[in-house]
Amino acid sequence: LSQNGKPDLSFFAADCFHFSVRGYAEMAMALWNNMLEPVGEKQTYNNFTHDRSKLKCPDPDKPFLSTLRNSGFRNSDLNLGKTEASVPYWAVIVAAVAGVLVGSF
Repeated sequence: LSQNGKPDLSFFAADCFHFSVRGYAEMAMALWNNMLEPVGEKQTYNNFTHDRSKLKCPDPDKPFLSTLRNSGFRNSDLNLGKTEASVPYWAVIVAAVAGVLVGSF
């Protein structure tokens, strides 16, 4: 709300449907902050102000975007080793050649 208690229209463009530059900036900051928050600890509200200090930086201990897996949910055992391919390499080649042939006809 604006200072007079009415909806703050500065978030919207002249058509009142699309976001303005301010609206896009606020939504981008909210999305960025959300991606850095661990799953299960995400903020459920947002204080849309002109304050840029609310923009979060990655934690030096966890310098990555939070996912279910690296937030400790599901399988917390991260196995980053080489895994066996689920599709044989020759199947991809056959599918590509078949696609080109079918597309040319």
